[in-house]
Amino acid sequence: MTDKRTIDAYTARVAEYLSIPLPPEQIEARMAFAEAVAEGGYVLDLGSGPGSDSAFLQREGLRVRALDATPAFVEHAQQNGIDARLGTFDDVTEEAEYDGIYASFSLLHAPRADFARHLSAIHKALKPEGVFFLGLKLGTGEHRDDLDRYYTYFSQTEIEEAMTKSGFTIDRITTGVGAGLAGSYDGFILVLAHA
Repeated sequence: MTDKRTIDAYTARVAEYLSIPLPPEQIEARMAFAEAVAEGGYVLDLGSGPGSDSAFLQREGLRVRALDATPAFVEHAQQNGIDARLGTFDDVTEEAEYDGIYASFSLLHAPRADFARHLSAIHKALKPEGVFFLGLKLGTGEHRDDLDRYYTYFSQTEIEEAMTKSGFTIDRITTGVGAGLAGSYDGFILVLAHA
């Protein structure tokens, strides 16, 4: 994610972002991801934001590397003991490195044309049978929200097809509705899969 307007929107709202409660479905899916990764496993929090999920995963006994394109988020995460680095989805270049990759509502900021490429890079970066969590908003098209953030929306069928084509086996899907930073209520999908 390299969209400057999206990064600027997050930079201006770090504290506000941290105060948004997670929907129960997301709390449960995050725990399911942590439990699916082998104890002490090495995970990448891709598009980690200010590091809240990274901190949770660390508390669950996982070794976490966080990657985000917003400098203010990376700084906040680092100040809270997270191994956070500044980077984009294109910086996922490892091979068979991670036991799990956690992409919670981050890949929705990438252009639709790049989605399959990013999924393939994630698949390659996971060890065999590595766990992948993907959270996205459901919908159609690409547009900016009220905070000027760039979003790509997908249907459940599009997501399932893209993941299967990239080599993932989908283990479970949860859908729900939640309020985000912009205050709008949006449908979302949480996918737990493995390489």
